[in-house]
Amino acid sequence: MRETRAAYLFLLPALIFFVGFIIVPMIMCLVTSFFNYTMTDFTFVGFGNYIEMFQDPIFIRALKNTVLIVIVAVPVVTIFSLWVSAAIYPLHAASRSFFRCVFYLPVVTGTVAVAVVWKWMFNKYTGLFNYVLNAAGVIDENISWLGDERFAIWCIILILFTTSIGQPIVLYVAALGNVDNSIVEAAQVDGATNFQTFWRIKWPSIMPTTLYILVITTINSFQCYALIQLLTSGGPNHSTDTIMYYIYYEAFKLYRYGYGNAMGVFLAIVIAVFSAIQFKVTKAGSVD
Repeated sequence: MRETRAAYLFLLPALIFFVGFIIVPMIMCLVTSFFNYTMTDFTFVGFGNYIEMFQDPIFIRALKNTVLIVIVAVPVVTIFSLWVSAAIYPLHAASRSFFRCVFYLPVVTGTVAVAVVWKWMFNKYTGLFNYVLNAAGVIDENISWLGDERFAIWCIILILFTTSIGQPIVLYVAALGNVDNSIVEAAQVDGATNFQTFWRIKWPSIMPTTLYILVITTINSFQCYALIQLLTSGGPNHSTDTIMYYIYYEAFKLYRYGYGNAMGVFLAIVIAVFSAIQFKVTKAGSVD
């Protein structure tokens, strides 16, 4: 009993922080989503905010953009990270560390710095992309990459991809190092090819890591906000709005906290459903 009390006393600061800044705000978010909560009003509206949400054309467009980002970014990040990890893992330790550092660098670089560099590269008049494409004769006139509805959301996805692959690569390299080499060697002695060895032994063995990468990448993609705020502010014509950015816009620019909280609750449910599906799929393909 004394040890238990001591353990809870050591945990108390973290528990207070967790309850005060995570659990309580979550409950408040859920409760206030049923109110018309603004700077001057606090009226119960039931499911009014949720009904309005699905009748709001801007929210529907933000939802489509968010789903597009998730559908494109998550599988591409996972597959590319796995391919790069499988390629660099057999290298010498120094070379492997070098590549891990290179790919992880955008993760530890500040989002603002990354956004400034990409904004320059996408600049219509002095940007690197327009310069290269003009020099190669691919385009005749400069393209406003972030100011054109046809390209803006894809530019955001490209930037998100480059900032999302660092952590999965590091995790996959570590996971490949934990695969039982005796099983791999036995399969190779029996005549298994490199592809068969990877597909039948290594891939199922690193499935728990894949689950973690899928879930984390999905959450990060659903919560894409900083790049939108720094590069496009949802424009042009709401073509790069995401649910997370639209929550910020409604809650902190229009001061419609109840409506913003309703969208937050909906986003949390969607993320939970996606994560549950990923858990089921990856668990079926993993090995003990």
